[in-house]
Amino acid sequence: MAGYDKAWWRPVGRGRLPLWLKVLYTLFLCVLVPVYWHHYGPSNFLWACDIALFVICAAFWLESPLLTSMMAIGVLPFEVAWTIDLVAGSRLLGMASYMFDAQLPLYLRGLSLYHTVLPPLMIFMLCRLGYDRRALMAQTLLVWLVLPLTYLLTEPAENINLVFGLGKEPQTFMNPLLYLALEMILLPLVVCLPAHLLLQRLFDRR
Repeated sequence: MAGYDKAWWRPVGRGRLPLWLKVLYTLFLCVLVPVYWHHYGPSNFLWACDIALFVICAAFWLESPLLTSMMAIGVLPFEVAWTIDLVAGSRLLGMASYMFDAQLPLYLRGLSLYHTVLPPLMIFMLCRLGYDRRALMAQTLLVWLVLPLTYLLTEPAENINLVFGLGKEPQTFMNPLLYLALEMILLPLVVCLPAHLLLQRLFDRR
């Protein structure tokens, strides 16, 4: 049975995650961040998958079941879908189409392979730390914070986090704010809730 000390984010019993993995992950971020900033600009870090990179780094060092669980229910389904699309040559969903764009530098596309690493990494962390049932509420609040910020701070042409439409072009069939509100409601219900129920069943240590 996993217990918690007075710090709400930290499990009792340190050293559950290997130090070498923490250091390696942190060094990878030190390489990725300046490269992405240069090529894509700071707004790129509002993508949910990029936010997950930073939150998982914090989860590593804090050994936090809550932070790990939040990213698992919020990002893991999309990362699995991205990996499947990559293996299929981006013929299924188009999520990984840029990986086959010869105009993008090979090293830049290589860095994006982190999408394939995050799923097994998060599963490994859940196996070590367990699943925190508070993740659903916490991730929902994070979604409700990030999506409006993305809408306010980014351009429709970027369509980061799909806040302007489901495709590459902004949607025009409803009011943009109504679409944003629907996304804020449906994302926790359709993605986070099913993942929460599954991961709670598989990794909950209560």
